[in-house]
Amino acid sequence: MLYKVRRTLKLGIKSLWLHRLRSTLTALGIIFGVASVIAMLAIGEGASRDAQERIARLGSLNIIIKTVQPPEEQHASGQQQGMKEYGLTYVDAEHFRNSIPNVQVIVPVRRLSHQAWYRNRKIPIEIIGTVPWHLETSPARLLTGRFLASCDMDYKQNICVIDEQVAEELFAFDNPLDQDIKIARDHYKVVGIVTAQGPVSTTESTFEEQNPAAKGQGPSASPRAGGANAGNVYIPLTTVKERFGEMSIQFSGGSRKIEKVELQEIIVKVGESAMVQPTRDILNTLMSQFHKKNDYQIIVPLELLRQAEHTKRIFSIVLGSIAAISLLVGGIGIMNIMLATVSERTREIGIRRAMGARKKDIIFQFLSETLLLTLAGGILGIVLGCTIPLFVTRFGNMPTVITGTSLLLSFGISGAVGIAFGLYPAYRAANMDPIESLRHE
Repeated sequence: MLYKVRRTLKLGIKSLWLHRLRSTLTALGIIFGVASVIAMLAIGEGASRDAQERIARLGSLNIIIKTVQPPEEQHASGQQQGMKEYGLTYVDAEHFRNSIPNVQVIVPVRRLSHQAWYRNRKIPIEIIGTVPWHLETSPARLLTGRFLASCDMDYKQNICVIDEQVAEELFAFDNPLDQDIKIARDHYKVVGIVTAQGPVSTTESTFEEQNPAAKGQGPSASPRAGGANAGNVYIPLTTVKERFGEMSIQFSGGSRKIEKVELQEIIVKVGESAMVQPTRDILNTLMSQFHKKNDYQIIVPLELLRQAEHTKRIFSIVLGSIAAISLLVGGIGIMNIMLATVSERTREIGIRRAMGARKKDIIFQFLSETLLLTLAGGILGIVLGCTIPLFVTRFGNMPTVITGTSLLLSFGISGAVGIAFGLYPAYRAANMDPIESLRHE
């Protein structure tokens, strides 16, 4: 039995080698089909994981309430000289603390875009005015030194904690601890370094694009250099309130716009995931009761994460289906070539049948040729499919993830295509009349 299999495979390889160009062109459909399945699934998986990581960094047990500019404020043209007050307040934080049960921590946050100086170096940074327990709701972790303390809040100390990106770009080879950096008109002593939180999440960047007033508040707020800050600088919330105030003044086209915003966001952390939705409902009720303007946005990272997982499944199915079409086209090409091969080798089939070959021997012969063609194309397609995501990541700056499932799936599909589209030509060859086959010229 093993000898017959080896002999049949040897005959199949010899037959394919006699028509090298035709075999290569036929296998190209399988090669590109397998490569497209792997590459598209890798790109989809990479984009999905990147989105999920960004959302997860917001905290699955967190509920984030953000300040947004109300629609009536955006279109009010007759009140350019007056002061517009909107957004989250310190009173809101107190309401949350007193009204919501089973809440672990509540973190008020004030954000401003500024520039930081150290000696002759200057970089754009984002000031985060916050409280000592901020790290309980943040993915940032303390690397060295200390974080903000209660006494810093009480005495409005000019101290700060920087992330590792700011430490690298602003201080270079100097030790940042106990050094002073200048922000606006004041100097702040660096007492600690935390890990960088990475790029702004999709949710946050979309929010800031739609609400430019929320990017930086205060009379000295400066635009981000190149559209992005180098990193974050954490300062006690009371110090930020004292040094930068709560009003921003913007001049545009000869008009003056004054806005007052106390807090950019409040982060509420619950104890378990089952409490996220009930807490969100309570927050929505409280905000709608105390805020008549639509000047807030409630973001639930857990909901976004579940939605991202659902989108990932749909995305993978769509991409896989589109790529599988190319495999289908490749399979049709293989069937077409094998039917032509059967017609060319009609006399050979008649001779084999006359010498005692059974129908199943003829089927196995042609089916083995088809499988050899598709499996060789599948292997080359896997190599090409693993190469494409590397180029996409390198030159397109897009994350890609090649999974073992996609490799097995694409290779399995290529084998299934070989069997499915090789059966009909093989059966057609086996069912030829031996006498008529011998007469064929």
